[in-house]
Parts: sequence; C-alpha cells; structure tokens
Amino acid sequence: MSEEKIIRMDMGKNTEHEHIGNEKTVLCLGIESSCDETSAAIVDSDRNILAHIIYSQIPEHQKYGGVVPELAARAHILAVDEVIRLTLERAGKSIDDIDVIAATAGPGLIGGVLIGWMSATGIANAKNKPLVAVNHLEGHALVPRLCAASASDSATNINVEFPYLLMLASGGHCQILLVHNVGKYELIGQTLDDSAGEAFDKVAKMLGLGYPGGPIVDKRAQLGNVKRFHFPRPLCDKPGCDFSFSGIKTAARMLLDKTPQTDINEEFINDFCASFQQSVVDCITNRLTNALKDVRVRKAAPKTMVVAGGVAKNSAIRSAMEELAKQSNMLFAAPPMNLCTDNGAMIAWAGIENYRVGNIVHEPVAPRPRWPLTEL
Repeated sequence: MSEEKIIRMDMGKNTEHEHIGNEKTVLCLGIESSCDETSAAIVDSDRNILAHIIYSQIPEHQKYGGVVPELAARAHILAVDEVIRLTLERAGKSIDDIDVIAATAGPGLIGGVLIGWMSATGIANAKNKPLVAVNHLEGHALVPRLCAASASDSATNINVEFPYLLMLASGGHCQILLVHNVGKYELIGQTLDDSAGEAFDKVAKMLGLGYPGGPIVDKRAQLGNVKRFHFPRPLCDKPGCDFSFSGIKTAARMLLDKTPQTDINEEFINDFCASFQQSVVDCITNRLTNALKDVRVRKAAPKTMVVAGGVAKNSAIRSAMEELAKQSNMLFAAPPMNLCTDNGAMIAWAGIENYRVGNIVHEPVAPRPRWPLTEL
C-alpha cells in the first residue's frame, strides 16, 4: 500500500480541554477496520489527536454501489501495517511510547474486524502493552467527548458530560440511547427495519447518484424543494421512540417507477432528495421529542443532546436536532465532520475511556459481527 493512496487527516493540538484527573497523560493507539476504511490514530488523555490517518476504500467499492465484504477484508490486509506505521511516524512516536493499544472488536464485517483486531493483539502481546477491545458503536458514542461542536458553529468546543441523550445513526444502526457512563448504555428507541444511512444510500442508488449516497443526497437536497413530493413519516403518529425507514424507501421506489424517464431531470432529483430527506428528518425529530418525554430520560435529566455516526454529517439532521435541543433547554453537540464516519481517533479515545475505568483485555477475545451496546 503506497503512501500516496493513504488519505491522511492531521489534527492539531486541542487546548480547550483541561487534563483529566491527576494521573499521567496516557497515549493510545487506536485501530479501526470494521467496514470499508482502515484507520489508525494516536490520541492522548488530554484530548489531543497527535496523528490520525484513514485509508478509504470507497474507490474500490463505488463500482458495485456498496461495500463488498471480501474486497474490504483484502484491502484491510494490504493497508493496515502501512496505516499504523504512518500514524506513528506522523505523531513522532515509536510503539514503545504508546501506553495502550485499542482496536475495534465488533460489530462490523467480521473479515475486516479480525484484521484490525489481530494487528492490535499482535502489537500488544509483542510489546506487553494493555489492550482494549472497543465496541465500534461505543467509539461513535464516546467520540463527542473527545471533541464536539454545535451544528451552527463548528469552532465552538462543547464539553460533553455524562449523562447525555444520543442519537446514533449510521449505515447500519439507528438508535436513541441514554449514555450514563463508559460501558453503560440504555436503549430508548431503535429502528425496526432499515437504518437511516441505509435509506439514504438506497435512494441515492435508485437515482443513480453514486456511492456513498448520504452526502450526495444531502448536497442535492440543499438545492431542492422539500414540499414538492410527499413521503410517509412511519410511526410518527404512534407513541414510543422506535424508527421505521423501509416505508420511506419503498415510497421512493414507487414514485420513481411511475415517473416517466423524460421527467427525471436535475430539478426533479434535487426536489426528490429534499422531500425524501425532510421525511427522514421529521421522523428523527418526532422520535427524539417522544424520547425527551420518556420517564427514563426525564429521570436521568441529560443536559446535552448528541448526534453521532456517519449520518451525523447530514446538515439537515444536525440543524433540526440543534433546534430541538434549544427548544428543550439542552446543549447540542456533534463530532466534527471528519470524526462522524468510521475512524481510528474514536477507537483510540474509547480505548482511553475504557482503560481509565479498568476495562482491558485479560483473556482472549473473539471478535463479534454483532455486539449491541446494551451488552457491554
């Protein structure tokens, strides 16, 4: 894997946060390989990202319109050693300088998870370093505590304290959770079928917009009329906090099937994306509004509403959630755009958070393709 094929993401020192506790600063090497990105980062316990490198496999998967697991695993094998080497080099550190090794142990595509996890295990064993098995979803859940900003002002750093209300939305997951502490998650609502990210990708594919679809739909939606087409808002007339997105996706397919090809122009696509995206936004805000009334949430009294996961990059969802938080007298926080999708920095930070509470590996760990946060 040549250095030219690596997408390098370097972040400077974040001096907005004070040192955590009185212990010495801890350096963690985090490795992420759960889907189609091979990433490593070195993060310290003072919330500084010393180096962060991502090798994106998107070009390999674009021609297929989605991630091919076998191709993803092969790409991880070719990239992981070089990504780790470049991360250490960019941070100006040797592996001996690292205090903790962390890697995704699930959930995810098991071939990719195994590659990253075995790399981390090998390093930890060879250098006698503590090892943390990170739940990929916990990486997303905790990364706002590493660095977070409001949707309207990306320069404003927000210190996210426990407990907080989390909307975790990605290509494979859509959940509302109470984050009580590291390893302590309470499920408030979840999708009953498709995830929000899957719905975005499928609609983009229907329109021939390419992969990954979410960012493309968001960009086109900003140019469109949200009122031109009507899409359903599943479950929004029902109590509870669960989601359903398959009906919106089916409605999109039916509308396209009955539309003459000659009518599908740039304006049509923009309006289609805007109308579809608004239906997803409405579903999310409706379910979150119900969550705020849930007795468990009211009892916990979280001060911050957080969105995380790949779908947290969506501008309309970020803005709508920020407005809902404001109306509810809560702070709103979201990771920076480059920490919303899968990345090594979130795994390194989750490694530090778990290490600080004693959650390290003492016996062999079997990586898991499925690993709910509620089983931590």
